[in-house]
Amino acid sequence: MCGGRGTRLDSDAEKPLFRVGGVPMVDRVLAAVRESAVETAYAVTSPQAPGTATHVDAPAIETPGEGYVPDLEAALSDDRLSRPVLTVAADLPLLDGPVLDQVLARHDTGSLTVLVPAALKRELGVSDDTTFRREGREVAPTGVNVVGDDGDDAVLFHDPRLAINVNTLADARVAGQRL
Repeated sequence: MCGGRGTRLDSDAEKPLFRVGGVPMVDRVLAAVRESAVETAYAVTSPQAPGTATHVDAPAIETPGEGYVPDLEAALSDDRLSRPVLTVAADLPLLDGPVLDQVLARHDTGSLTVLVPAALKRELGVSDDTTFRREGREVAPTGVNVVGDDGDDAVLFHDPRLAINVNTLADARVAGQRL
């Protein structure tokens, strides 16, 4: 998923092309996907990120740019995809193949939401804009999910590679320090 503008990054660069450690985040995420057991990677782009659409070295699925959920739904309707589908946000510059393989190993059937403890995000010093309670614990979505045909399960990881989403310049500094 690489169609965001990244307005909170205070940069002229589109969010997926924002550089962390000198490398566009989308390139780091695509490298992680290719390093994993995933067979084919697609770049889900939007009119909000035209530079990203031309930059990525992966087949693209163009979406309307109406937000994460509508764009995900549009991407999932593409005939090239069959479920289950691993979805990964382009703002996870610490992601790597082994952690994606761990996520895939935890998937059984249906859909899987990957969460981290909100306390981990705070401990790392990164933004935690979206949190909620699950099984008595405050958690945050990671931007990594498996979308299946039915059911919804969740798995909790205590892993900075999944906890550091770059949404702000402060998040980018933390990610850069951890590279």
